[in-house]
Amino acid sequence: MNVFYQYKELNLAKNNCAAKSIGLVPTMGALHEGHITLVKRALEDNDLVLVSIFVNPTQFDNKNDLKNYPKNLDTDLSKLLSLGGNVWVYAPEAHDLYTTKVESQTYDFGKLETTMEGAHRKGHFQGVATVVQKLFEALKPTTAYFGEKDYQQLQIITALVKQEKIPVEITSCPIIRHEDGLAMSSRNERLNMKERALAPIIYETLLKAVALKEKHSPAQIEAWVTDFFSLHPDFDLEYFSIADSLSLEKVSHLNGSKTRAFIALKLGGVRLIDNIKF
Repeated sequence: MNVFYQYKELNLAKNNCAAKSIGLVPTMGALHEGHITLVKRALEDNDLVLVSIFVNPTQFDNKNDLKNYPKNLDTDLSKLLSLGGNVWVYAPEAHDLYTTKVESQTYDFGKLETTMEGAHRKGHFQGVATVVQKLFEALKPTTAYFGEKDYQQLQIITALVKQEKIPVEITSCPIIRHEDGLAMSSRNERLNMKERALAPIIYETLLKAVALKEKHSPAQIEAWVTDFFSLHPDFDLEYFSIADSLSLEKVSHLNGSKTRAFIALKLGGVRLIDNIKF
């Protein structure tokens, strides 16, 4: 496994290898089984897999959140090394991607970025799109892999590739969960024992919401979820939304597989998100 800290060095090495297909798995490190599943999928599909490990400052609207984001490059590299396969790592400092000023570019994603995460994290998706475009342009992968836990992000990146005419295929992969149902996330590391024991309630609530769909409208289900978390003071619900899976606009009537439920909340100060297909 090769580790590069500058994309020019990585590309020089890439040009000297015989890889015809290159898969990119963009991460912010603190790798868990969800990330590893993406890497394994990329290894199945490609001659060479690039894993970027970079905590992107422009997508954080909260400086404390950026400061507290878990980082352990040595552990991440050990996990990737154990996979075998042709995996290279790109772990840059900010100046290697942001050659001048570390700031977001400006995009117009319309309503995709003004709802849910966009409404609660100002500028977040501008930062995400900026760093993803920089990674695509710097590393030139043929395919990039993203998990559906960050489903709104996935839709933003799909729109980015279309708008900017970037020659890369976007592959989405299912949410990976712990045995108790909690969606795998690097942020889970920040939960204490009590909070971690409570966290599976999030997925349990999503499952109950799905079960309610036979006899209840989206508005009624959303009201039930809001009431449920109001009785659980350990959780601070930011939003629960039943929305179209492509436009992400809230729906008044369910439309089978084209509908998903999205949730974001804080548990002990740790912000967690999840979603489920209706």
